[in-house]
Amino acid sequence: MVRAAALRLAALAVVALTLLPGAARAEGCRLALLLALDVSSSVDDSEYRLQKQGLAAALSDPDVKRSILEGEGHVALSVYEWSGRRQSTLLLDWILLSDEDALNQAVGTILAAPRSYNRFPTAMGYALGYGAGLLEQAPPCGRKVIDVSGDGITNDGFRPQQAYAHFPFQGVVVNGLAVLGSDPRVVDYFRGEVAHGPGAFVEVAEGYEDFRRAMTLKLFRELNDMIVGVLRP
Repeated sequence: MVRAAALRLAALAVVALTLLPGAARAEGCRLALLLALDVSSSVDDSEYRLQKQGLAAALSDPDVKRSILEGEGHVALSVYEWSGRRQSTLLLDWILLSDEDALNQAVGTILAAPRSYNRFPTAMGYALGYGAGLLEQAPPCGRKVIDVSGDGITNDGFRPQQAYAHFPFQGVVVNGLAVLGSDPRVVDYFRGEVAHGPGAFVEVAEGYEDFRRAMTLKLFRELNDMIVGVLRP
């Protein structure tokens, strides 16, 4: 009788798990990776395409793909675009990259999404606050990383350091991908203002034509937790 009751409870537990969303059912997640793409007015349409296609190619790179699929524990991925104070838009909700089909689905969703905005300023503090909220909706993972790309510095609203002080960034690492060409101050700004947390780093792209290479290297480092050129202890 006890055994029958235990079996019934186990069956109910399985049913309950199948009714939960994927994020809630995630087990053994090693990394929640949130990618933030710059769509402010400094990014023209051709640069936007290079950014979007570069990200898709980086996620499909063989070394990156192996790092995602063959590592110990799964990777959860989400992507959003950002520009002005209230112009942050989710492109890809949290998805557990448990197999190649899930990864291909994520890449397809990213490529199919239209550009959300194109005429607003650079409100990076607001964008990071939005990202902190998205991370709170992520599945439980061993590490939480926000990966912010951009070609300029904050020119609207509060700065990144204020976001870190007032939003839930405990245990969160923020890495940067600074794109040269629009603002010569961008690399120093990303290193001094944007990078946050233990092991945080900034990758540099020599223009949007170089975005694919820089993003591929950046993802590889993040997925393999490589502490190279650390900015702060």
